[in-house]
Amino acid sequence: MSKLDDTAPHEVLLVLDAGTGQNALSQAEHFNKAVKLTGIALTKLDGTAKGGIIFALAKKAGVPIRFLGVGEGINDLQDFNARDFIDALFKQDKA
Repeated sequence: MSKLDDTAPHEVLLVLDAGTGQNALSQAEHFNKAVKLTGIALTKLDGTAKGGIIFALAKKAGVPIRFLGVGEGINDLQDFNARDFIDALFKQDKA
């Protein structure tokens, strides 16, 4: 990358499957030691209830959550918004 832009890389994202669970903490720690992370993307949130790991990941790695993947389409990769995420966690279906 630095051959094209000597200021690259601008972002170093760790992309993790939400189903990874507690192992994601170890992966984030090791990856952050190898290369300085600037953010985390968590994918497959539509297929698991383990999205709560996101808070521990951000704290352990000391970097922000940048993106969430909630499906397979291009529009299913979303910018992370903490308020929207928390609201979705505690959303109650109205009968």
